[in-house]
Amino acid sequence: MVGLSLKCGDCGALLRSVEEAQQHAELTSHSNFSESTEAVLNLVCTTCAKPCRSKTETDLHTKRTGHTEFVDKTAEAVKPISLEVPKSVADCANASTSHPEEMVVPEVDKKLLEELEAMGFPTARATRALHYSGNASLEATINWIVEHENDCDIDQMPLIPVNTKVEAPKPSLTPEELKAKQQELREKARKKKEEEEKRMEREREKVFLNVLCCFSLIFFLVAILEVKALGVQVMHAVTYFVVYVVRQYLLFLSELFMSLQAERRRKLGLPPEDPSAVKPSAPVVEEKKSSLPVRPATKAEQMRECLRSLKQNHKDDDAKVKRAFQTLLTYVGNVVRNPAEEKFRKIRLSNQSFHERVGALQGGIEFLELCGFEKIEGGEFLLIPRDKVDMAVLNSAGAELDSAIKNPFFGVL
Repeated sequence: MVGLSLKCGDCGALLRSVEEAQQHAELTSHSNFSESTEAVLNLVCTTCAKPCRSKTETDLHTKRTGHTEFVDKTAEAVKPISLEVPKSVADCANASTSHPEEMVVPEVDKKLLEELEAMGFPTARATRALHYSGNASLEATINWIVEHENDCDIDQMPLIPVNTKVEAPKPSLTPEELKAKQQELREKARKKKEEEEKRMEREREKVFLNVLCCFSLIFFLVAILEVKALGVQVMHAVTYFVVYVVRQYLLFLSELFMSLQAERRRKLGLPPEDPSAVKPSAPVVEEKKSSLPVRPATKAEQMRECLRSLKQNHKDDDAKVKRAFQTLLTYVGNVVRNPAEEKFRKIRLSNQSFHERVGALQGGIEFLELCGFEKIEGGEFLLIPRDKVDMAVLNSAGAELDSAIKNPFFGVL
C-alpha cells in the first residue's frame, strides 16, 4: 500500500508531509514518526468553508460557531506522501544542528498587547496570539486565543530565531474602527460576566429556598409536638428550646433572603426598596363559612395565655414576674385547701402587698377572674362565691402556675 500520511507514534496525529512532521516535532518534541496508509481527513464546513482535520476539530468548531454541516473532501486532497526532505528544509535542519541559533521573543504590537492585558489575558498568551495571528487586529487575536485555548503551550512565551525578519504589523482597521471594535468586545465580555453572575445568583436562591422549605417542615413538626405536649399538660424545656432555636434560625434565613434581594437590586441598578412603602392591599375575598365546628379555647388555655402575656409585658423584671406567679399560686392553693373560708376566697384590691405583687401587673387580675373571682362592692374586692368554687378550674390554674414557675422557657417563645 502507498503511504498517504505520517503518523506520530507519541500522540497519534496524522501529518500530510515531512515539513508538517518537522514542525510538529519542533512544537511537541515528538520524534517517533512512521508512514501510514490512513489519509488525513479534510472535513470542510459548508457554512464558513473552514477545513477541519479531525472529528475533534469539527466538534470544537461546532461548539464555537454553531455550524454543524461538514463535507468530506478527503478523497480530493489525498496523494501519496513523499519521504524526501526538501533541500531548503534539510539545509536549515543541518544548519540548526551545527550552529544552533539564538531564540528570542518576537516583537508584537505594543498597543494591542496592552489592550489584551487590560482585558485580563496573561502576557505570554497575548504575545503568542499576536505573533501567530500576524498582529492583524484585536478581533483576530482574540479569535486565535479562542481557537487555541486548549493548546498545552498556550501560556508559554513564543520564541523565534534572532535573525528572523518580522514584518511590521499592518493594522487592517482605522483607529476609530479599532476603538469601536474594542468597545464592542468589552461590552460582550461585560454582558457575559453579568449573565454568569445572574445564573450563580439564581442557583444560590434555589439552594436558599430548599433550605428554607426544610426548616419550615421541621418547624411544623416541632409545633405539632408542642401542641401535643400542651394538651397533656407536659411542657418540656427541651421542646421549647428546640422551637426557640428553629424560630431564631428562620428569622436569620429571612434576613439573609432580604439581604440577597437588596444585593440583587443593587447589581441591576434598581433603587432600594422603601420599607415604609405600603404594598397594595389584596382584593377582599368574601370568606366562606366553614361547616366544620371550631373548638373554643378552654379555661386552661386562656389561663396559660394570660400568664404568657403577663411575662411578656414584664420580661425585663424576671424576679417580679416569678413573685407574681408564686403569689397567684398561693391564692389559688388557699382556696383549694379551704373552700369554705371566706377570708381565703376574698381579696382586697387596695391591699398594698397585693397591688405590688399582682394588681399592678398587667394580666394578674385577669388570671384571678379566670379562676372564678368576681369584683364586688364597686370593684373594691375580688370574691369567689361559695357556690361557684370549681375545683377542676382551680387545679388547672395551679398546674399552669407551677409549670410557668418551673419552666425556664415559659413565655419566651
